[in-house]
Amino acid sequence: MPDKKPSTPAAPSIVADVACTGCGCVCDDIDLVVESGRIAEARRACTLGEAWFIGQADPSPPACLIEGQQAELADGIDRAAQILASARYPLFYGLRHTSSEAQQAAASLADVVGGILDTPTSTHHGPWGVSFQGVGEVTSSLGEVANRGDLIIFWGVDPVVSHPRHFERYSLFPKGMFVPRGRQDRTVVVVDVERTASADEADLFLEVPRHRDFEALWTLRALAADCQLEPQQVLEATGRPLADWQNLMDRMKRARFGVIFFGTGLAMTEGKHLNSEALLAVVREMNAHTRFVAKTMRGPGNVTGAENVLAWRTGFSFAVNLARGYPRFNPGEYSADDVLARGEADAAVIVQCDVSEDFGDQARRHLAAIPHVVIDHRPTETTRAATVAFHTATAGIHTGGTVYRMDDVPLPLRPALASPLEGDLEILERIEMRVRQLQSSAAS
Repeated sequence: MPDKKPSTPAAPSIVADVACTGCGCVCDDIDLVVESGRIAEARRACTLGEAWFIGQADPSPPACLIEGQQAELADGIDRAAQILASARYPLFYGLRHTSSEAQQAAASLADVVGGILDTPTSTHHGPWGVSFQGVGEVTSSLGEVANRGDLIIFWGVDPVVSHPRHFERYSLFPKGMFVPRGRQDRTVVVVDVERTASADEADLFLEVPRHRDFEALWTLRALAADCQLEPQQVLEATGRPLADWQNLMDRMKRARFGVIFFGTGLAMTEGKHLNSEALLAVVREMNAHTRFVAKTMRGPGNVTGAENVLAWRTGFSFAVNLARGYPRFNPGEYSADDVLARGEADAAVIVQCDVSEDFGDQARRHLAAIPHVVIDHRPTETTRAATVAFHTATAGIHTGGTVYRMDDVPLPLRPALASPLEGDLEILERIEMRVRQLQSSAAS
């Protein structure tokens, strides 16, 4: 017999212009090099993007586990549906690393069983969500910032670490329509409690003592209104001389298009929603002098998409109670961590989120004591402890859909690899269909 010729490996293929959810920037210019059924290279991706694309878990573990034992997917769907159909106060939480289509399916399922629907916003950017409802937000797209922004302020955030390509794509270096020289046409200010890598790139760095953001922002509000302030009082309240704040306000009034980007370093410190409320108020009032906008610096995944989906489905972006057949909003009372810590939920569904990162000890203990379903693309402590765990295809790598950038701009996902697993959307839709069947049988 003639010798068999060795098979020639398939040439690498390139999936162009892929959206990366490694951080809130959702850079959509990534080219993925696929070789031998895996992503070998993520061109133009930052360190966070490379970790997201190349560090994905193997999609071969069992598609379903019941009580830690491998099970048929149909049996898992039935068990999950029975848990929800019999629950009186189920909790739905997460939706971080999934598509907006799957988020909408989760909202639909929560509506069918009358549950509480919450996202990581309640434990991270929740204070911003509360202040936004009270003050409003003057906003823009990141494209407008890149083309127009000539004064860029970062408050309580270090984008060099948390959003590595933000400077490159949106805020410092892009050559825009009204800032044709890029960085040379921009003034960059960083306000933080300590010097950061981002501060090293700034034209002006203002170090503010911890928990003095509120006083600093109200000082800026007073200066925007041309109020006369007592220098010694300002120094004691903010930890910085009045001249520093006057200098910053002068720059803000001279700007043609000013932007304040802020993060959890502002919203999650002492003062919480009052801090972000003060910042949004400063930006609103600056529009009496010039064009000014504010944007939150969101984390990885599609939490911004979850907020948008919940807002158009329920009218509220997080901490929504659907138990009475209509949506009610009350952070703290209906926030997932609080509901679990008080022992109120009798079942839970966790979608694409490791709760060890978000919940306190008391909440995690109660979650472990109640039947709960976990849908995730990777094995975590949360999936291992679940009553029913579904291992799904990864949104943006194995499945398509839509995600939202940190400026609320929707972007399409382009899958690069095939997966034998079903996606979050399919699992959630199948659970809802089975729940409706059980409810119909119980009613007849």
